Amino acid sequence: MTGDHQTLALLLFSLFVAVTLAITTWVSRNRHGSAEEFYAGGRLFSPMENGFAIAGDYMSAASFLGISGLIALYGYDGMLYSVGFLVAWLVVLLLVAELVRNCGRFTLADVVAARMAERPVRIAAGTSSVAVSVLYLVAQMVGAGSLVALLLGGTGEAARTWTVVGVGALMVIYVSLGGMRATTWIQIVKAVLLMAGTVALTVLVLIRFHGDVNSLLSTAAERSGHGTAFLGPGLRYGGDWTARLDFISLGLALVLGTAGLPHILSRFYTVPTARAARRSVVWSIGLIGGFYLMTIVLGFGAAAIIGSAEVRASNASGNTAVPLLALDLGGGAGSTGGTVLFAVVAAVAFATILAVVAGITLASSASVAHDLYASLRRSGGRQYGEVTVARVAAAVIGAAAIGLGLLARDLNVAFLVGLAFAVAASANLPVLLYSLFWRRFTTRGAVWSVYGGLVPAVLLVVFSPVVSGSPEALFPGVDFHVFPLQNPGVVSIPLGFLAGWLGTVASPEPPDEARHAETEVRALTGAGAA
Repeated sequence: MTGDHQTLALLLFSLFVAVTLAITTWVSRNRHGSAEEFYAGGRLFSPMENGFAIAGDYMSAASFLGISGLIALYGYDGMLYSVGFLVAWLVVLLLVAELVRNCGRFTLADVVAARMAERPVRIAAGTSSVAVSVLYLVAQMVGAGSLVALLLGGTGEAARTWTVVGVGALMVIYVSLGGMRATTWIQIVKAVLLMAGTVALTVLVLIRFHGDVNSLLSTAAERSGHGTAFLGPGLRYGGDWTARLDFISLGLALVLGTAGLPHILSRFYTVPTARAARRSVVWSIGLIGGFYLMTIVLGFGAAAIIGSAEVRASNASGNTAVPLLALDLGGGAGSTGGTVLFAVVAAVAFATILAVVAGITLASSASVAHDLYASLRRSGGRQYGEVTVARVAAAVIGAAAIGLGLLARDLNVAFLVGLAFAVAASANLPVLLYSLFWRRFTTRGAVWSVYGGLVPAVLLVVFSPVVSGSPEALFPGVDFHVFPLQNPGVVSIPLGFLAGWLGTVASPEPPDEARHAETEVRALTGAGAA
């Protein structure tokens, strides 16, 4: 990239950072310091505001960079991510949004602990939430590194490393100073910018092909190097039974994982009523649906205009397909239009990463302080406030995400998010659904359900080709993989549900009918909700 690209992109990105830091500073001066203010923004957001914030939380670097890149490389098979991410919202709307808002206060553990023994349930759910959040954060860090490598012409691992560190430091500042209110406004600003940028690129792609979608697809197939196979299933997930099973596993993880993501569930607590939570999801579905349809156009557009080989040459995982597409649509390298459009897209992608990591860090630090610390602290020792612990936790989680992000820098960001979704669907979704809908569910069932999904999901990833045994693995030089699939969802999700059932039927304690009845009334009517 030329110096003009770098300078303009960095100027625009610096402008976004300055605006968001100003928002954070303003909010920090006007907050009351209470747990409700820090975790839920005082529950003062309207459905439309919260809908934009949810969309901002969900439309991550994985969506903007990773999905378009996978479509540019693998065509039809890459579209699974777009479809899966979108369909997942129907599960959220129909099964959890309103009920979670009624039953909890700040975290997933609040919903489960409403009818169980609090300490073991909060420890289990808090551990799971932190694990999912860290995995999701790693994907955003990898996206940041890919963008910087492209901006700097692929030179200097040191610059890439320092960018990941800088993103981590900024997210800690956002969360520590501003809490949920600042994070929400950052998400809203980012959602507007991302939608505007995506619409502009989509319109330019369609104009290039005179609105003829058939011409777009046929050109993409020609330039992909795979011919018509590019437009049919099987290019990435059709080679053998292992690849087909991976396809099913990924689909399950994407569709079921959203309802178990801690940073999405925490969004339902920022509105005053359950009805507002439901309307927030309706707003977000409209925004998210339009966005994922446009990522399909951008992915095939990148294949048609840039070519799959050139996308892969720039970044083996396809993470830079959209910035390269913007450069070409604006007039090509060296042109003023190309420079401006590339810079705008790069700045929007940076903004996307910063906003999403702030939301995830807040959710995970809330789990540490509200669930783990509150359950594990000793009664006789020195006591710290929850909000103070949450701020310290944000720094620790940020450091862990930076380290793992540097380790996984060559993996596709959408693929990494697929792993986070698999863990969320395995550990969080079963205990959430059982708690809301199964009358006989017990504390042992809840604990077994979380660990019965979390431990297998993490172990299967560790012993999969993602970590070792393949050229694209985290450790390509060693091979200790024994699990053939890249995504563990098809095995770990059923195990989470099975463990919850086994724990309940094997539990010596009888289910608490009175507390279940109370929770059921609160979930369905909102009576007594925080």
